[in-house]
Amino acid sequence: MGILSGTEFYAWHFMPFSNLPEDVKDRDSLWVDLPNDLFDPEVGHKLYTRYISELVLAEKLGFDGLCVNEHHGTAYSMMPVPSIIAAALIPQTSRAKICVMGTPPAIEYPHRLAETYAMLDVMSGGRLEIAVPLGTPMEYWLNPINPVTARERQAEAVEVMLKAWSPGSPHRHTGRFYNYRYLNVWPRPFQKPHPKIYFVGSGSPETIELAAKYGFGYSSTFSPIATQLAAQQRLRELAAEYGHEIRPDQTPMTVQVHIAETDEQAVAEMEPHARLFFDVLLRAGRFTDVPGYLTLEQFRKRNGQVLPASHGKFDWEGVRKTHRIIAGSPMTVAHAVEKWAEDAQTTRVIFQVHLGDMPHWKVVRTLTYLGEQVIPYLRSRAQVSVADRSAALAS
Repeated sequence: MGILSGTEFYAWHFMPFSNLPEDVKDRDSLWVDLPNDLFDPEVGHKLYTRYISELVLAEKLGFDGLCVNEHHGTAYSMMPVPSIIAAALIPQTSRAKICVMGTPPAIEYPHRLAETYAMLDVMSGGRLEIAVPLGTPMEYWLNPINPVTARERQAEAVEVMLKAWSPGSPHRHTGRFYNYRYLNVWPRPFQKPHPKIYFVGSGSPETIELAAKYGFGYSSTFSPIATQLAAQQRLRELAAEYGHEIRPDQTPMTVQVHIAETDEQAVAEMEPHARLFFDVLLRAGRFTDVPGYLTLEQFRKRNGQVLPASHGKFDWEGVRKTHRIIAGSPMTVAHAVEKWAEDAQTTRVIFQVHLGDMPHWKVVRTLTYLGEQVIPYLRSRAQVSVADRSAALAS
């Protein structure tokens, strides 16, 4: 069947602080209790400038969108407030969509989040997209929110945000966690009724059901391919029960990618940065366990393991077999992505273009190969697949 027509390609950056002393590799966790004395603001300034320039370059190379995300108290990402990065990208870009993936509504006042996203949408002329996470377990060690109530808070916060963006303000909201006599967001979003919304998670049925209820998209990130495919199929089934039809652009797939002239060169170049990413930056130790974060049913089903086994452990061969991670020549990458997109029946491919302490020149080369060779090839393949389907129907 081939890759679907209309497939769009996004660049995703985690913006880590990787200038760390060698002995951090001996720590049980690089989340929550990592001393911020290890952060050098001068280095951080240079990294922010560099990382933002890499996303700006992605638009120039023809990418359809740019993604930023949120994490707290960790060198894994320097984006505790991704909306600020989005605001920095807006005046430096003109065409690419900007997806904030995203602030957990359960740890924020929902009217403030609605205001923030409305501002970004107006500032960008309607280019904003939003991904709604519950947040990792580590986020709940750092924020004063009871994880037992996190899912209920998330559901009510989303309700508040949607109400805030609806016509006829001011609104009133009376709930368990939030109460507003005057829910009146200024400005209102550029897009009507609001920017495109996705939920993101690790495959929990509660999050999938919430996405299905509203007919929103869903992506299961950093989970094995089989888990992601099962989650998105469940989304389609549940959404149908709620009267919604999930479109191919609502089930994004993420790909960790590095490109060089040959497969051997690409693998050799990517491996040390992937090792730092998986084995060090992702390591969260005891902070992956938060009582009440999972429902009892999910706790039993996952055997008490909140996050996937790949979180904080490096198995290069294993992760390449079970996850969408590819190092290779442009055509090797193109063929792998085409197969994954066909299997997922998605029209949204998100490339994570930087891992660990990957230097600027490697990121630029990967972006350039993607923009000048891989993406044009995949777009041509989508056109061919449409022609093949039309011919088959005609015959």
